[in-house]
Amino acid sequence: MNEALDFSTLPLSPALLQGVDALGYARMTPIQAQALPAILEGRDVIAQAPTGSGKTAAFGLGLLHRLDPARSGPQALVLCPTRELADQVGKHIRKLAVGMPNLKLSILCGGIPLGPQLASLTHAPHVVVGTPGRIQELVAQDALSLKGVRTLVLDEADRMLDMGFEEAIRDLVKRTPKDRQGLLFSATFPDAIRKLGNAMLRNALEVSIDGGESPATIEEFFYEADPVRRGPLLAALLLRHRPESAVVFCNTRADTMEVVGSLAHYGFSALALHGDMEQRDRDEVLVQFANRSCSVLVASDVAARGLDVENIGAVVNYELPTDPDTYLHRIGRTGRAGRAGLALSLCTPRERPRADAIAERQGEPLRWDRMLPLSGKADNVPPAAMSTLRIDAGRSDKLRPGDIVGALTGEAGLHKDAIGKIDVFATRSYVAIARPQAGLALSRLREGRIKGRKFRVNRL
Repeated sequence: MNEALDFSTLPLSPALLQGVDALGYARMTPIQAQALPAILEGRDVIAQAPTGSGKTAAFGLGLLHRLDPARSGPQALVLCPTRELADQVGKHIRKLAVGMPNLKLSILCGGIPLGPQLASLTHAPHVVVGTPGRIQELVAQDALSLKGVRTLVLDEADRMLDMGFEEAIRDLVKRTPKDRQGLLFSATFPDAIRKLGNAMLRNALEVSIDGGESPATIEEFFYEADPVRRGPLLAALLLRHRPESAVVFCNTRADTMEVVGSLAHYGFSALALHGDMEQRDRDEVLVQFANRSCSVLVASDVAARGLDVENIGAVVNYELPTDPDTYLHRIGRTGRAGRAGLALSLCTPRERPRADAIAERQGEPLRWDRMLPLSGKADNVPPAAMSTLRIDAGRSDKLRPGDIVGALTGEAGLHKDAIGKIDVFATRSYVAIARPQAGLALSRLREGRIKGRKFRVNRL
């Protein structure tokens, strides 16, 4: 065994070595071997590292190493792009801290009620893991102080920027002490990550390991658009390219509603996502888009902040954003995980200076294409593959995804292949059903029972 890769060679306390043993780690991964010595010395680090490389243990051990459990208040802040990742990271750090008694860690994310999180902060945690928007919200309400933060971690920073969190991140970075340690982890190193690293890190060690994702391959096309014919042009482009899912970006709430109406007129299953929506309505829209019950999501930038849906086939700019960086973050939502992406942009004569600014930012000419707007009804619009059923019961009723699958494949008689994504919230649950079987599933669930009980079930 290479002794340099043994955790015992690091200046870790017996309590932290206990956490390493509890997780069954024998040797350091390449990212840990390269980054941990510098992290434990207190240096800032910027690292290119994909999921599964061991980066969570690298920054987890680093922030716990600098922590003083006798001191109250947050001493470490880890920002993550999604609630799911924040949950994973929080659980991992808790396991690493198994030998540190009285350590409090809080996971604070958007998309769930604020009340319980505010209540949990009456006893301030030592470590905070969460999404930028919710952390910013809690700091703004004076429920969370970042004045004592010793270690600030940005995990999957490229995804956070693509999801529209840059402004929130920069605000939070400014609220932490200047002498704190900064650790930035990203699968890719686009210019925006370099700029963010320069803003939050000092004399950072740069680490990169094989297996870092290469930047996505995104085909970008620009189309000249008549302002009054943008709706028919958008429909024509969606029919030509037929993406399985698409996000259409608008600059105002009013335009999102107008575009949804236009697409519905042509037969597309489209839903709007805008900043004035109640959280429950927002959740339902995102659930339907993520589980393929709706093929086109029409969103404003503000509303799409934090949107994390895998395998988005295409991003469409119904209107060009005023800022080239916003354009790059928008299109960064397609072409993930090694898949090719597609970005389509409509450009009216008034927006031409914005297109020129994007070309200048990218350092190469834009690719212009031509497409005639639809002149009549649309033919062969592909329907959404799934349909969503809402069950008025959730975690508070001890309902789990397996209970819903059991009811559908048991009493309801559905084949498991007809059941798609299941989302269980506190008081309600959603299940995607293959569209041809959705009516049957609805009637059977209404007639039957789930986990021995009857619940109200509706089709969205």
